[in-house]
Amino acid sequence: MAEEVKLFGARGSPFSCRVEIALNIKGVQYEFVEEDLFNKSPLLLKYNPVHKKIPVLLHNGKPIAESAVIIEYIDETWEGAPILPEDPYERAMARFWTKFIDEKCMAAAWKACWSKDEQDKAMEEASELLRALENELKDKKFFGGDRIGLVDIAADFIGFWLRLIQEITGAKLLTKEKFPKLCDWIDEFLSCNAVKESLPPRELLLAFLQARVFPSSAPSISPSK
Repeated sequence: MAEEVKLFGARGSPFSCRVEIALNIKGVQYEFVEEDLFNKSPLLLKYNPVHKKIPVLLHNGKPIAESAVIIEYIDETWEGAPILPEDPYERAMARFWTKFIDEKCMAAAWKACWSKDEQDKAMEEASELLRALENELKDKKFFGGDRIGLVDIAADFIGFWLRLIQEITGAKLLTKEKFPKLCDWIDEFLSCNAVKESLPPRELLLAFLQARVFPSSAPSISPSK
């Protein structure tokens, strides 16, 4: 009997893309169910009644929500290249940096690029957070070492979305001069097949971002996690 694997997501969401990267790393066949984030389907609300957000992975009728939780589930459920380290300390550190990206970096980078008020202060705060990631990379190819791991996947917003946002807004937050290691990491990250197969088309993402721009204030990150 074939497995049922469905991903309820949105092509423009970095959180949704994270799950696709993990599924592709493991070679899992899945059906992508595109959600309208402004008119969520009854199935999405049924499968994630607590947060009512994408992404949601449906595996043989059982729903799993929250991108970081889903990625760990994928890693533990399917064979293939490991996403989390085997060593307990390294696993804890991977979770730490993933939480750091989710709770600190993404919102700060978004604000720095879009904010019209106190932008210098926002850029300084975001740069400090990106500096912590730059230092964590050290001389590694990926945050996970020689291959993509949990932290790399969690940083997909920095690896793909942030560059496009900077292009739209003219912000100069993440540059080769300021963050050479992060920029080298981005090049390596985007060259991986599992990543390239998961990323939304540039034109689609551009429309996705522009749809969330409000004249009076910076837009909020898409309602997903």
